[in-house]
Amino acid sequence: MSEVLTLPAEARAKVGKGASRAMRRQGRVPAVIYGGKEPPLAIHVEEKLLVKQLATGHFMNSVVEIEVDGQLHRTLPRDVQFHVVTDRPIHADFFRIAADSTVTVAVPVTFVNEAASPGLKRGGVLNVVRHEVELKVPADRIPDSLVVDVTGYDIGTSIHISAVTLPEGARPVIERDFTIATIVAPSGLKSEEAAAEGGAEG
Repeated sequence: MSEVLTLPAEARAKVGKGASRAMRRQGRVPAVIYGGKEPPLAIHVEEKLLVKQLATGHFMNSVVEIEVDGQLHRTLPRDVQFHVVTDRPIHADFFRIAADSTVTVAVPVTFVNEAASPGLKRGGVLNVVRHEVELKVPADRIPDSLVVDVTGYDIGTSIHISAVTLPEGARPVIERDFTIATIVAPSGLKSEEAAAEGGAEG
């Protein structure tokens, strides 16, 4: 499961473009906490710490506990905006969540046991159809990734969401049994097969 991240913050007394620019010059990033049937709370966080957490690669599907004036807000990151030139974060949105709430998150997909796939051992190519899968999942059970075991899959086979073990209480947003990946023949093998078929026809 994704680790719970902590992010200290301070309330913003002033909002607006001018105040936001001043904060960024001081190494702070304006942000807002919203949702949970409470009014939005304007805050600012340390840019270096936010960048460090973004670098983990799973920030957007991690629970982030934000402490503001001694009060802890349990949140899920919803959006981080970046400067178009410098790529520095310039604003962040956090959604309040209750411990027993269900949230929708995009979870990255990882593949394991490629050496145990007959198709890949024969030179087949793993064609990833979905690099992320949207799940509805309990807020305290958000996975770092969905692990897909390719053991036994041969060339020409597809891996569907039904073959993936999901966290308890989680379900895909898409209700049909969609394809996550396929194992396809390498281009060289395709050419050989096409030539063989052409020869047989002739």
